[in-house]
Amino acid sequence: MNKQVVLGIDIGGTNTVYGLIGQDGHVHHHEEIPTKGSSPVEGLIDRIEASINDILDQNSESELLGIGIGAPNGNHFSGMIQDPPNLSWGNVNVIDLFKDRFNCKVDLTNDANAAALGEKHYGIAKEMTDFVVITLGTGLGSGIFSGGRLLYGHDGFAGEMGHMPIEDDGRDCNCGNKGCLESYASASGIKKTIRTFLDDDPDDEFLNSINGDKVDGFLLDAEFDKGNDIARRIYEYTGNKLGQGLAQAATLLSPQAFIFYGGFSNAGNRILDPAKRSMDRHLINGHAGKIDLLRSGLPQGQAGILGAASLIWAP
Repeated sequence: MNKQVVLGIDIGGTNTVYGLIGQDGHVHHHEEIPTKGSSPVEGLIDRIEASINDILDQNSESELLGIGIGAPNGNHFSGMIQDPPNLSWGNVNVIDLFKDRFNCKVDLTNDANAAALGEKHYGIAKEMTDFVVITLGTGLGSGIFSGGRLLYGHDGFAGEMGHMPIEDDGRDCNCGNKGCLESYASASGIKKTIRTFLDDDPDDEFLNSINGDKVDGFLLDAEFDKGNDIARRIYEYTGNKLGQGLAQAATLLSPQAFIFYGGFSNAGNRILDPAKRSMDRHLINGHAGKIDLLRSGLPQGQAGILGAASLIWAP
């Protein structure tokens, strides 16, 4: 292990990934554990502390330089995780909590921004100054680089593409609004699309087989590849809505690329091809065909911890 390492932590609603990372981006050790978000945050910190101290004790030549954290509703300016969805923590000053345990520099950003930082420093966006990373998970998150800098906005909450309205008086969204992009283009959005299709065809065997609490993306992909018309329509509909949101963001930001990471980005061109057609159709004159839709090349589960570590390595 390198002499100096940074602890990168990616806190999720279900699982938390953390790893010890060298300045070159090499992940020396990484682990995924349940977040247990219904329990106090101190329990998660206890488990991470015990694991990392054990590793550092076994590698006595190593020095923990700092800790970078990506978390839902993580505010880079205040150091607070502010009432995160799927976690019952309320508002917690996570920087102070980790400093008390590790006595080193600690920095925080939100989870989508961490993924964008990972792409910028260690992924396919190294040479880009203007790009947007979109995380397609349970919801839709986004981290925005403009002019070579990550956009935070005046309060630390810039980049909520998932909550741009794309449908007037559309689907209910978990944020309390209606018609948000996330309620169409995400795992939760696809689940709603399946139920809408079922309303029109309640006896369809395939739709009934995939209607549940969790959408099986691998099954959808396999059926799409077999020529299943319902699977094709689900991805076509989702991609069309995603493209509408991309066009809105592109009109404001003029990025070189949108980079997709996690979850349903694994569907690849099954969803990105219709998204590209829809985006180009909705862009203003002269912009169509000039913006790339790319999949992240970073290992699954590592964009967040790499980006979180870069908060310390490349502040």
